[in-house]
Amino acid sequence: MHGLHHLESNPHRRLNLLTGEWVLVSPHRTKRPWQGKVEDLPRDNRPAYDPKCYLCPTNSRADGDLNPDYQGSFVFKNDFSALLEDTPAAQYNENELLVAKTERGLCKVISFSPKHHLTLPELGIAEIGKVVDLWQSEFKNLSDQSWIKYIQIFENKGEIMGCSNPHPHGQIWAQSDLPVEIIKESERQKAYYEVHQTSLLKAYLNLELEKGERIIFENDAFVVLVPFWAVWPYETMIISKRPVQNLMAFDTQEKHLLAEAIKVITTKYDNLFETSFPYSAGMHQAPVNSGNHPEWHWHMHFYPPLLRSATVKKFMVGYEMLANPQRDITPEYAAARLKELSIEHYKSKTHPHESPIT
Repeated sequence: MHGLHHLESNPHRRLNLLTGEWVLVSPHRTKRPWQGKVEDLPRDNRPAYDPKCYLCPTNSRADGDLNPDYQGSFVFKNDFSALLEDTPAAQYNENELLVAKTERGLCKVISFSPKHHLTLPELGIAEIGKVVDLWQSEFKNLSDQSWIKYIQIFENKGEIMGCSNPHPHGQIWAQSDLPVEIIKESERQKAYYEVHQTSLLKAYLNLELEKGERIIFENDAFVVLVPFWAVWPYETMIISKRPVQNLMAFDTQEKHLLAEAIKVITTKYDNLFETSFPYSAGMHQAPVNSGNHPEWHWHMHFYPPLLRSATVKKFMVGYEMLANPQRDITPEYAAARLKELSIEHYKSKTHPHESPIT
C-alpha cells in the first residue's frame, strides 16, 4: 500500500470517518494566481463597555429585561429563539412527498465575559474555565428535561459568520429531535463500536498521536488536531483523550485543560493572519434522554473560513454545493502552519493584560 506522500501533490479524495462523506483535495491548485475578491479589513476598536449592546452588563435587552451587573459569564434565554418550548405537536404528510412536523426546543445565549471587546483567545484560561463551568451546568439543567433529546453548544465568531452582536458570546440550542449531523455521526460511531468495542475517535486519535502529522497541541486530557478529512482551510478538532459521552464527565482538572486547549487554538487562529479570526465552533456529544450511547466520544469542531489572509475567505460554491466539498491546501500543510504559531496573542505586545496564558 502506498503512503500518503504519493497523494500529497495529486488530486485525491479523503473519507470523513464521522459522517461517511468525502472531500476532494486538490493541492496542485495552490499554485494558481489569486484574482478574487479582497476586502478592506475593519479595525477592531470596540470599547470594553457599549451602552447600546444588549449583552453588556446592566443594559436592556430586546425584550426589555435588564442584564445584571455580571462579573463572569452570563446566560439567558434567547430573545429571538429559533426553537420554542411551547410548540404544539403537529405533523403533515401528503403521499410521502410533502412531509413536515413541528419541532420543540429552546435557545440560550451565553455572554463569555462582561467585557465587550474581549474574545475567547483574549481571556485567561481561568476565565474560559468559567465558561466551561457554565456550559456544564446548562447541559445538566437542560438534560434533566426528559423531552429534550439533543443539546448543541456552539459559537459563531465574527460578522462574516453571521454573528449579529459583536459582544463575544455563544449559544445553546436544545431540541426534541436529533439534528442531521448528529444522526450521521451517531450511525458511524455506533457501527464502529459494535465491531471493535471501542470508540471510533479513540482509535482515530491513537493513530493521529502515533503519526504526529496533524497534531497542533496536546495536554493530559485533550488533543487539538487538523482532521485528516478537514474541509475548511484551517479546520480543527479538539478530542478528549478519555472517550466520554458528554462534557458532564469532565472533572475539575479536565475542565481546566479544556479551557487551555480552547485558549491555545483560538489564539493560534488569531495569530495566523493577525486578526480576530472568524469561525463557527461547537461540541458534538451523545444524545440525551435516549438510553446509553457508549459509542459516542466527545469532540469539538472549529470551522473557520479564512484561506489566504484576513480578507480572503473560502466559500462553498459550484462543485461543492452540487457534488462534494473540495479544498486546496492539504490538512498536513494547515496543521504545520498552525503548530508553528505562538500561543502568545498577537495583541499582547500592546495589551499584555488581555491575553494571559495561565
